[in-house]
Formats: sequence, C-alpha cells, structure tokens
Amino acid sequence: MPSFPRIQSPLWAAPFLLLLALSQPQTPADRIEFKLGRFQQITLFENKTFVVFLSNVPVDVTFIIIQVHTKYVNTLLSFHKITTTETSTGQDPALLQSLKPEETALMWHLRTPMENASAMSVILPYKAGADPVPGGCSMASDLTVDARVHLQYNLYEATISFAPANVGYARGTVPPLCDFAAEEPTLRLQYDVYQYFLPEADLTEKLLFASLQKMAKVDQVEANGVKLCSLGAQDKTSVTVSSIPGQGVIYNVIVKDPEMNTSAAYTPAHTYGCSFTDKLDNCYTLKRTSTRIFLVSVGLVGLFICFFGHRYLKTELFFFGFLLVGSVSFVLLTQRSALHYDVILGLVAVLGSVGGSLLVMCWWRSGSVVLCALVAGLLLGLLLSSLIFFTPLANVKVFDDDAVFWVTFSSVALLVPLIFFSCPRPLNILACGFVGSYTVILAIHNFVFTSLAYITLNIVKRALHGNFKAAFTNVPFQTNDYILISVWVVLLVSGIVFQFHREKEQPRFPPHPYKTWKRDRERRQTNILDPSHHVPPIRDRVKSALTDVKHLFTKQQSAGEQTPLLL
Repeated sequence: MPSFPRIQSPLWAAPFLLLLALSQPQTPADRIEFKLGRFQQITLFENKTFVVFLSNVPVDVTFIIIQVHTKYVNTLLSFHKITTTETSTGQDPALLQSLKPEETALMWHLRTPMENASAMSVILPYKAGADPVPGGCSMASDLTVDARVHLQYNLYEATISFAPANVGYARGTVPPLCDFAAEEPTLRLQYDVYQYFLPEADLTEKLLFASLQKMAKVDQVEANGVKLCSLGAQDKTSVTVSSIPGQGVIYNVIVKDPEMNTSAAYTPAHTYGCSFTDKLDNCYTLKRTSTRIFLVSVGLVGLFICFFGHRYLKTELFFFGFLLVGSVSFVLLTQRSALHYDVILGLVAVLGSVGGSLLVMCWWRSGSVVLCALVAGLLLGLLLSSLIFFTPLANVKVFDDDAVFWVTFSSVALLVPLIFFSCPRPLNILACGFVGSYTVILAIHNFVFTSLAYITLNIVKRALHGNFKAAFTNVPFQTNDYILISVWVVLLVSGIVFQFHREKEQPRFPPHPYKTWKRDRERRQTNILDPSHHVPPIRDRVKSALTDVKHLFTKQQSAGEQTPLLL
C-alpha cells in the first residue's frame, strides 16, 4: 500500500480551519431524537423548549400520535415553537399528525412553563387507510384532531371524556365527513373505555411511567385494563366513575372499526384523585388527624361490641344509636351547611352521643326487646344493603334512577329485621359481629388503604352528591384488600361464635331495667335489715362530698401552745 506524505497546514490557515469546524452541523442539547413505538424518559427544564424530532417514518403509516406524560406538571406540546391553538396542554398532552405523501420526518416543540419535571413519551404509528383516527371528529376542542382522553375529578367522581373518532383514510386524501348520519361510515365506530388501577398507596413516578406503558397500545390496553363500558357512535362520549382520593388510576379508550376489523388507542390519562401541589389535603396528607381520632375511637368500641356487645347491652345500644344518628347528621350537616370538615365531625360526635344516650334511656324505661331487635336489625340491614351495592350490581343502568336505588336500598335494609324478628337474640349477636368488625376495618383504613371502606363511603357519596348516581363504582382489589377481608372474616366469625357460646346458658335479654330499679328501691325503703336502707339520699351524699372537698383546701387555724396538765 503506497504511503502519502503528510501535509501540514500553514499557520495562517488555522483560523479558517477553526471556522470550518464550528460551521459543521451538530446535535443541539435541546433536540430529542425519537424512534417509532419506543418509550423514552426525558427531563424537562422550566421554560426551556425542546425540539422532538422523528425521522425515517415508513411510507405505509398514515398518521402518528405523540404523547407525553408527567406525574402532575402541566406541559405544552405544539407543532410550532410559538404557542398557537394547535397546542396540547396538561399532564398527558398528545398530538395526532396526519402525514403528507412522501413525508418521512416530523418535528414538535415541548415545553414546561411551571417547573422542572421528568416525563415519559412515545410516538405510535398507525397504518394507511385501515386504522380509525382517534379524535378525528373533534368539535369541542381547539385542536383539529384531539386524540386525548380528558379527565376531570372531584372528591366524589371522575369524568372521562374524549372527542369522536373518524374512519381511516390514506395519505394526502380528504378525511371523511363527521356527519354521523345514517349512511356515514363514522356511524359504525365503537368505543371501549378501560380502567387500570395502580398498586395501592404507591405514588412513585417510576411506577406511574411503567404503568402508562401498559395502557398505551391497543393490545396492552386490552390485556391489562378492565373494560368499564362500550359506547356507540351516537352515544355521549363521556363516562363518570367513582373517585378514590390517593389511588392512582389510568384510563384509556379504544376505538374499533368492525367493518375493517381494525382499532386504535387514544392517549391514556391518569389521576390520583387529589393534588400534589396543595399545601393542605394533598396526596401525601389525605388522612386528617380528626378523622383518624374519630374512626380509631369508633373502631376500638366496635371491637369490644364484636365480642361482648350482647352481654353489655347498654353499651351496644349507645354505640348503635351513635352510628345511626351520627351518619344521618353527617349527611345533613355536609349538605345544608358550609361549616369546616373538622367542625362537622365534632358536631357529629356530639349529636351521635346524644342519639346513643336517648336510645339507652328508651331501653332503660321501656325494656322493650322489640326495640333492641329493630335497632340492631336496621343497622345490620343497612350494612348488608351497602355490601350488595358494592358489587357490580350497582352499575346496572336501572339504579341510575334515585327513586329506584333508594327504594331498593331501604327495602333490603328493612328486610333483615323482618326476617329475624322472631329471633331477637341471634339477630342482636349477628349485628354486633358484623357492625363491630366492620368499624375495625374502617379504623385500619386510616393507616392502610383498603377498598373495603368504600362499602359505606359510596352510599354516603351518593347521598351527598346528586351526580354520583351515574358513576361507575369500580374499586381496586389488591393485596391489602385480600388481607383485610381475611381479618374481617376472622373477627366476624370469632366474635359471633364467642358470643353465642358465652350466652347459651344466659337469659335471652337482660331484665327490664326500670322495673328492676323500681323493685330495688322499694325493697330498700321497706327492709330495714338491708344495708342499702341506711344509705343517705343522693342529695345528702353530694353535699357531704362537697364539704369534705372544701375542708381539704381550708387552712386550719393554730390553737396556740398546748401543754399537758400537771397532776
């Protein structure tokens, strides 16, 4: 191989060589290269615009969807560097771009105006003329084609909405009309709404990004998500579901074209049902101290009632009266007043105590076994009715009508005391076991999240919020829930068996309290040999006790020097 002499450039040519090197094209730091279908995590800086670049797009791709996801930071995704109406904003922004003939390279602009954030992004391709176009018939959005799933939530519910889709079309052709008339092809499209719960009590960004990858593509959504409902082209493109504060959940929609046997996925949206930026009541501090104190106190008393309620009947009646009056008071105070939550909870505790005391006084004066059976059966019936509507039965369309729902709910609750009316002691023990053990689960919910708390919370939500009737009440069932179901069953069975064994040789119910007190009082008045006969009246005993207390704080006067007598 011949060797060539090394040519050395003269000194005067160095500046020109440096200028030539600087003029060569370089990859800027704010440019991000993407590949089709590959998930990529990126770091965004406040008010810095990043250019997202895609090249080598296959010719058989008609349109592509770019989607960006952050945990809670709003981002701007646009076709242009300057923000225009063709800009998608939010924590799950997305843009759908139809390709022109022979177009193989695309570019977008991505920016976060508020704060630095980590984001996960992907660009998904869809084939020519076959796959339906998600959001292709957008009418309510500034975007011509809006492929996003929009999410709005409050304490009670989350609303999912999306723009109608269009049928597929080839590159460079005019999209079909979005008329939704009888003969239009868009009328044949169908929509499936899917839901995916994140692991309970896990708010990490890493888990969110990994879960979003399971809900981005059509096959992944169908494999991992739970289908909530199916909608037709002429149905309202919105769905309401129950909101669970602190529980991460991802929603997505798949549009299907039955005639072409094709489908496409919208851009998934996620929510935790709470805010990460609020100073109070954010996703990290959802459980209030007042709620914890209240429910833990109720849970401890409930644990006692679960095992000893029938023996200590007055304590049980006070507890049941507290729950009944307290629940009604909470609903009425929340609906009719603008008081702070902690004030409402304090009033509920006071009113519940008054209700429990009145119930105990009624039992003490009347001694009615019917009263005990009615109260215990009503509370047990309410819990069993709530448990029935915790199942998918609650999502049946007929129960969207408030009249049908509340009549059915009340009928089931009243049916329990009617069935067991002739067996008051078994009914009372069953009520103690069910209600007492469930209050323990509610107390545990303050420290370990469990969906079992929504057995009753969903009923309270429906009573408080009129629009909750149309919400799907799906909840996640995960490891914590299965463990706490086992705990609930163990407490329930052991409490009921223990009380039946303990009370099998005892009278069915304690004797009439008022008659017993009256008989003892007459016996004390007539029988002088009874030691209690010589006990002073309560007024004299109170006066004597006050006198003794007064002497404790009275300084004794000195009597001077005292000497013994000299004999």
